[in-house]
Amino acid sequence: MREVIVAGNWKMNATKEMTNTLVMGVLNGLSDVNAKVIACVPFPYLSQAVALTTHSQLNIGAQNLNTNESGAFTGEVSAEMIKDLDVQYVIVGHSERRSLYGETDKIVAEKIEIAINNGLTPLFCVGELLSEREEGNTEAVVGRQVRAVIDRVGIEAFRDIIVAYEPVWAIGTGVTATPEQAQETHAFIRSVLADNDNDIAQSTPILYGGSMNPINAEELIGCKDIDGGLIGGASLKADSFLQICRAG
Repeated sequence: MREVIVAGNWKMNATKEMTNTLVMGVLNGLSDVNAKVIACVPFPYLSQAVALTTHSQLNIGAQNLNTNESGAFTGEVSAEMIKDLDVQYVIVGHSERRSLYGETDKIVAEKIEIAINNGLTPLFCVGELLSEREEGNTEAVVGRQVRAVIDRVGIEAFRDIIVAYEPVWAIGTGVTATPEQAQETHAFIRSVLADNDNDIAQSTPILYGGSMNPINAEELIGCKDIDGGLIGGASLKADSFLQICRAG
């Protein structure tokens, strides 16, 4: 049986005070949570978050990484730097990175590879635009994104990858895919993995990343192929984030 995972993506939201308040608020409510819980914190506050969560149930993740090991890449952060902070997880291929910063399937696959090579666990994001869904191209787009990573790192690497399906049309809009829509795409992603190795497909966690909230979390996570959530806005308030965590 796959473990339920709930990961919060703070995006570009934090101060030192907020980091302390939010992390401690989550920690204080984890005693009745069975899911694996991850907070993906902005780079300047990773060390602070790690220090607050040592020997706790809350895991810390980064939000991005560069494909290069080091060098003249001003403003970028390497996998080695993330690992050096005792951070285990990193978001790769988020729709905002793809749309705002031009990250292609090739770049995303390269980032997955560098993360794995450095012992990091990628939270690998895939998903379609509203126009792509309306044109009936959801499976074509999502399948292409998943296969690009399989082609780069091989199916065995998915033993150490967490997939997150984020319908781009449901991020930050308040619109959520119905449980049926979400389950259908999650099952499709699992089928793409199963084309290469069914055992790995059945063990790979696939999270839903499209405006999951305390109201819809239990129904979504209750779907056969939905193994938790990648949470945006609702992860910025400890109470709402914990309600989602308890849904698992």
